[in-house]
Amino acid sequence: MTSNTGINLDDLDLQILEILIKDARTPYLEIARVCHVSGGTIHVRMKKMEDLGIIKGTKILLDMPKLGYDVCCFVGIYLDKSSSFQAAIDELANINEIVELHYTTGDYSIFTKLVCKNIAHLQDLLLNSINIISGVQRTDTFISLSQPLDRNIKL
Repeated sequence: MTSNTGINLDDLDLQILEILIKDARTPYLEIARVCHVSGGTIHVRMKKMEDLGIIKGTKILLDMPKLGYDVCCFVGIYLDKSSSFQAAIDELANINEIVELHYTTGDYSIFTKLVCKNIAHLQDLLLNSINIISGVQRTDTFISLSQPLDRNIKL
């Protein structure tokens, strides 16, 4: 498979990625057994994909409500002008509850995903952390009622 960036992945690379998408903690030797190659081959392929930026790391998936963060929401942010973008991103990145930031087309300059303990916590973040950032004109907030699907793309 050749992507539009010129990166070539063969069937073994794709097989390795499919295994890791299902469980990122799969040991290299287990991947090697499933793929019928040596552990060293898996190590070399993983290093190659990391160097190419295809694999950017691993994450642990947390059950946020069990940690006391019961509200997941999305905030669309309107900026007063495009030159405010980088400064706003820098400030938003300092807010721990913001777990994703996206530069978007359409109505919003920035679209964020954040997690909060409750609605009062969300209100405090909006009033005292997000809306006071220089360049933020206004926000629209969408509260997630549930997340029935959370996955990586199937290769």
